[in-house]
Amino acid sequence: MSTSTHAFTAFAVEQIPTIGVGDDLAATITRALADQDTPLCDGDIVVVASKVISITEGRHVALADVTPGPRALELAAATGKPAALVQLILDTSSEHFLATDRGPIIALHHLGLQLTSAGIDRAGIDGAWLLPADPDASARALRNALTRSTGSRVAVVIADSDGRADRRGSTVISIGAAGIAPLRVTEHTGPDGSTKRQEETLLDLVTGAAGLILGQRGRGVPVVVLRGITYEPSDDGVRSILHQAPR
Repeated sequence: MSTSTHAFTAFAVEQIPTIGVGDDLAATITRALADQDTPLCDGDIVVVASKVISITEGRHVALADVTPGPRALELAAATGKPAALVQLILDTSSEHFLATDRGPIIALHHLGLQLTSAGIDRAGIDGAWLLPADPDASARALRNALTRSTGSRVAVVIADSDGRADRRGSTVISIGAAGIAPLRVTEHTGPDGSTKRQEETLLDLVTGAAGLILGQRGRGVPVVVLRGITYEPSDDGVRSILHQAPR
């Protein structure tokens, strides 16, 4: 199968209602797609913001229930973040460092992902949303439900906003996936006959394309569909390409 993609389209799944704990996300996406007359097709990639997954899975924490320790208080003073939020970052990660003297806090999440603030999202002034407990499993469950409800063979990628330690601003990366091989592998033979093998993180390329539409920096929608991208089906997930194993 060719690994080349010559063109693709991307569109927002509009009119997604406010999502609550325990909601059937696959049914919600399917209804929204029917309402805008854009049903899923075989080979589509459905990219979903991680916060939506966290909400449906009830990953909310009340900051009043968190007691900051000395290190959290120290980092809170340096970064200006609430001490309870910083403690959550420490509790969900194994390593951390400050990108500058004032932050952001870059943390190695127990899932094996290196993320700004350990991927924790604020929930108003009194709470926070943790990442899904197992993003690859969440992606598989959503993929399976979408396939059952639509009859189309699709892939699902879970996207999360993330900063970079070496520059300002934020981007989006993949934290979970199902139905799509995480890497795109190419081989090139040079004039001397030697072969160079390269691996590209296809999941992040896909997520970056969807990020132009997703979330706060795009249209503000939580679900985007990409159509026309060439990929190999796989359930290896993001976990399979991490340098650090989940703990």
